[in-house]
Formats: sequence, C-alpha cells, structure tokens
Amino acid sequence: MSGSRKVSLAKPASLIPVLDGETPWTDEELAELRAELSDEVGRLQKKVALAEAELRQLLTEGPDASGRDPADVGSTNFERDQGMSLAASSRELLEQSLQALKLFDEGAYGVCEVCAGPIGKGRLQAFPRATMCVSCKHKAERR
Repeated sequence: MSGSRKVSLAKPASLIPVLDGETPWTDEELAELRAELSDEVGRLQKKVALAEAELRQLLTEGPDASGRDPADVGSTNFERDQGMSLAASSRELLEQSLQALKLFDEGAYGVCEVCAGPIGKGRLQAFPRATMCVSCKHKAERR
C-alpha cells in the first residue's frame, strides 16, 4: 500500500479507516452518518413504493389502443417507460444504501471493495454509499 493509502483507524470502537491526513471519525460524525444513511433508506423505500404503485396503475390501464389517439398511446408508453426507469433507479439507490448500512453495522464500512484501502472520510461524508476509493472508482469508470 502506498503512503497516501495507508490505513489509520479511528477510535477502536468505530474501526472506520481514514486516509492519511484525515482526522479520525468522531462518535458524533458516525452517528450523523448512520442517521443520514437510515433516513436515505426510509426516503428511498417510500420513493420505490410510490414509483411501483404508479407503474402498476399505468400497466393496469393496458395497451388498449382502440379508439385512442396515437399520441395518447405514445404518451402512455412514454410514461410507463419513465416509471419503469424511475423505479429501477430508486431500487438501485435503495440497495446501495442498505448495503452501506449493513457494512456500517458490521464494522466493514469505509473499506474499498477493490483495493481494501480506506475510501476516505471526505468521500464518505459527501457520498455515504461509496464502496470504492476515488482511485479505484476512476479506474472502474475508465473501463
């Protein structure tokens, strides 16, 4: 591991690693971060439920195009596709948030899933669902 990637642990109770030069996590910061993740899970669960309910409603209207203007049919199809996309996106964010909470509770939060180095306190505060350090994320995006 290079010097800038060296893991230095926060208080033994938290065991969430930070990058060199970052201050260790405080109990208050960890409580705030966990509360943010929990709130996000609740918000996303509601969003998924709403998106799926709207999608079910669109699907029960059916594709019956008899007597309907082609523009209306096209609009309904567009709304259905948008609903499906929104539901899928919300489910993905929910899964990421649930995974982050699970890692947090298991004491494995803040460790890059690729290189096993610290993700970094600043990155986690900005994006609590992060599972990769900045370096590994950049490499993954270039592929």
